[in-house]
Amino acid sequence: MEAAAALRSPLYLSQTPNLGARSRFLASPRPSSLSFDPKSRFAIGFLKSQFGSRRSIRVRASSATSSGSSSSSPIAPLQLESPVGQFLSQILISHPHLLFAAVEQQLDQLQTDREAEKKKEEPTPSGSELVLYRRISEVRAKERRRALEEILYALVVQKFVAADISLVPALSQSTKRSQSADQWPLEEEEKLEQLHSLESYEMIKNHLSLILGQRLADSNSVAPISKLRVGQVYAASVMYGYFLKRVDQRFQLEKSMKNLPWGTDEEESAIKRAIRDESRPGGPTPSWSGGPGQAGKSSLLRSYVMSFDHETLQRYATIRSKESFSIIEKHTEALFGRPEIVITPQGTIDTSKDELIKVSFAGLRRLILEAVTFGSFLWDVESYVDSRYRFVTN
Repeated sequence: MEAAAALRSPLYLSQTPNLGARSRFLASPRPSSLSFDPKSRFAIGFLKSQFGSRRSIRVRASSATSSGSSSSSPIAPLQLESPVGQFLSQILISHPHLLFAAVEQQLDQLQTDREAEKKKEEPTPSGSELVLYRRISEVRAKERRRALEEILYALVVQKFVAADISLVPALSQSTKRSQSADQWPLEEEEKLEQLHSLESYEMIKNHLSLILGQRLADSNSVAPISKLRVGQVYAASVMYGYFLKRVDQRFQLEKSMKNLPWGTDEEESAIKRAIRDESRPGGPTPSWSGGPGQAGKSSLLRSYVMSFDHETLQRYATIRSKESFSIIEKHTEALFGRPEIVITPQGTIDTSKDELIKVSFAGLRRLILEAVTFGSFLWDVESYVDSRYRFVTN
């Protein structure tokens, strides 16, 4: 019952212990485009090592810059600012097929730097020297963490690029750009759908239904919506996608090992038949169902999640690393801007200065699908990077 109640709340994930204290996706104002210096000495050095000759690098660099829009047009809302982030941004735009090689190189360097830091002996206590030594160590650790965050973000963006899906550009610049999410063709939404398993997508449809309600099928209506609320829904949907991919990965593994809670194939078939019966017109609708018409197979993941106890559900709904949570916060803020929120003496939130944006319900659906996919990709790249450079704490 606890799991079922959680599934009925799309904002459940934003209420987990490590997220509640910073639920407003705020950090600090940041520029809102993924841009870089196309003649970065750092990037040219890497490309030289990949292509071998200085001459070929000059040709490639000049061709990338001469195209104008290809090198300067933003492909993601968040600007990467560290040297590593700037480097990966350039690789992502000019030579995306080299991104993973560049990431591995940077992760190796981060690992080398971290190990070297550990081997250094702390000086004997002598007042100011010890304080200075520890301060330098803190600064270097902070730089490594920032580089790691931007590596994760670049890999998430690369997965969208590989799927030929454009991220919604920043809506924080002007209300005139607030309908950018409405300008994507139907094919974009279909591509987003195809990136998820059948089981996951049924739960995503339920998530959409919970948020949009009767407006889910209303594609043309445009309504003014609080930018703060849209941002909160977007951030919660990213976390939901992260949770869903994490659960689906475990579900698919246990399913392949025939280790699901209901055990045998006969029990699984019985569950499918029961779900089909409940989905028939006039049949009872279970409390965890997104409504009639859901196929038995795709409802199995929901049944699987319902089998979790509260502790397991809480653990799976928690973002594993500070770096991933920071990415969600920064990306959402870059997309929607930093809302002006004031806490009143009574403890309530004063949103009188909140901006309204006009967006169609089809555009809102597109934003939510993108957010869920972003969270799914974030789980994938976090796991990949952690296998090369340990940073996720159990």
